[in-house]
Amino acid sequence: MAVRTVVKIDEDLCDGCGLCVPGCAEGALQIIDGKAKLVSDIYCDGLGACLGECPQGAISMIEREAGDFDEEAMKKHLDSLTGSAEEVEKPGHGHHHGHGHQQDSEPSLCGCPGSMSQSFDKPKPSPAPATSEDAEAGPVASRLGNWPVQIMLAPVNAPYFDGARLVIAADCAPFAYADFHRRFLEGKTLLIGCPKLDDTDIYLEKLTEIFKQNNIASVDVVYMEVPCCSGLTQLAQVALERSGKQIPATLNRVGIKGDFVEERVLGGVAA
Repeated sequence: MAVRTVVKIDEDLCDGCGLCVPGCAEGALQIIDGKAKLVSDIYCDGLGACLGECPQGAISMIEREAGDFDEEAMKKHLDSLTGSAEEVEKPGHGHHHGHGHQQDSEPSLCGCPGSMSQSFDKPKPSPAPATSEDAEAGPVASRLGNWPVQIMLAPVNAPYFDGARLVIAADCAPFAYADFHRRFLEGKTLLIGCPKLDDTDIYLEKLTEIFKQNNIASVDVVYMEVPCCSGLTQLAQVALERSGKQIPATLNRVGIKGDFVEERVLGGVAA
């Protein structure tokens, strides 16, 4: 076996809360005997998306001899977890939400269907209303076309990255900019994150691999005008450079009052 990076759980620190389980999009972590466990080396891709999910700091990444990450085996594993979701919720299976502990020795089969990769069929957008009053009169259709959207949770080889026009947004931007869905999401794939509160090293590694391993058509970075948010633009640019690919990219700055401030094309090539 080769030496590679895999998850390590400190069982003395782990309290069995289970927050790390849905944070692992590959389903490599489960709660067994009241503690988080790495089910199998071959399900762990070594990217560390689960690191930020543990409030006790019990999860780390280490270099050791481990079986190679097996994507096909991982997908079958996820299918089995999803298929067992109904059984998990039935009484007597010892499944607890929040910070409860597992009551029996069976693994918690919470591969979390909510973190499974999905693409959505979207209805055709309605014609723009003639007046602002019309715009307020009825519900507005979502343009979101993929799930999950958090950078930590999105699998590197998710099918929605194939040929994607990728939008990487600071997670405050959609709240501040009211026209976010119409302007940025129609026919595009979304990832969100916070460069101030989250682990930017993991973001950088994840984005680099997404650019390397997929045929990304273009990148739009949507960020807030506050200084800390510029870190997202730097992450995207460094990840693009490290990927070795020439992908057209545009930086879009949003004001804290919800106005659109600036659009800037990187390298002089429009996305």
